[in-house]
Amino acid sequence: MSNMLSEMTPVVARKAPSPEFTFSGNSGNRLLAALPAADFELLGAHLSKVSFGRGSVLQEPGEPVTRVYFLESGLVSLLVLLPEGVAVDTGSIGREGAVGLLAGLGAHKALTRAVVQVPVSAAQISVARLVEAANRSARVHAMIVGYTGALMEQTLKLTTCNAVHCVNQRLCRWLLQAYRRTGDDTLPVTQACLADMLAVQRTTVTAVARALQAAGIIKVRRGRIQIVDAGALEARACTCHHGTDVGDHHHVSSIL
Repeated sequence: MSNMLSEMTPVVARKAPSPEFTFSGNSGNRLLAALPAADFELLGAHLSKVSFGRGSVLQEPGEPVTRVYFLESGLVSLLVLLPEGVAVDTGSIGREGAVGLLAGLGAHKALTRAVVQVPVSAAQISVARLVEAANRSARVHAMIVGYTGALMEQTLKLTTCNAVHCVNQRLCRWLLQAYRRTGDDTLPVTQACLADMLAVQRTTVTAVARALQAAGIIKVRRGRIQIVDAGALEARACTCHHGTDVGDHHHVSSIL
């Protein structure tokens, strides 16, 4: 198993040409898009666009969270770091959610490492501004509490999944959830990355990926995996993606 801890690069934010974020009612982030205009206005003036490349680290466990990132595209994995240097995936965030959102309820230290797996564009806001908005808006406060609960549910289910289900099922589940969160059938992930996410040997991932490719479900290219048949992928995945898929539109609307 490769040591993921030594491969991560420092977070480098690349701001878009204009830092202003104008609410159009059709935000790329589902949490922001679901907010009524009056509640969004409490956040809108303080949001700015940023982008991050693969491997960027948005937060480290034990460090204070100072900024929150509402993803509009891409994928972030939440990793628990073990003393022996292994990082295990315990959740993922895409355009349905935000990294560090719990800090909007007050001072908060990160519990996990947040690592960009698929290049991200996001709307960022300082924790201080988010706390201020949550104190003024019951809907913003409910968004934070509801999404945090959904993310915790996902983490608990994935912890059980890692202990119970075989690597074939877990790999299919990871690819399926990444596809749903990014909305892109071509994922710029390597087999080494997947091995780290699933805490297995790379050779194991290679064997499973070859079988899926032979069945016409995915296509494996250097540094990329294309999902050809999402229905067949779901049929082979464990059921852990059901019920805790915080990327689902109904799930987002129920949070608010």
